[in-house]
Amino acid sequence: MADLAMVFHWGPADLDPLSLTDLMEWRERARQRWEGQQHGTRSKA
Repeated sequence: MADLAMVFHWGPADLDPLSLTDLMEWRERARQRWEGQQHGTRSKA
């Protein structure tokens, strides 16, 4: 959840309604976006 907060600037109230499956999917999108920023490219997520 910290990954989502850091990358997307979401707070606990934004994350609370998400299911575990949704959290896992959004966490992967956050990882892809973070890695894209580190390599100077933009993520398609």
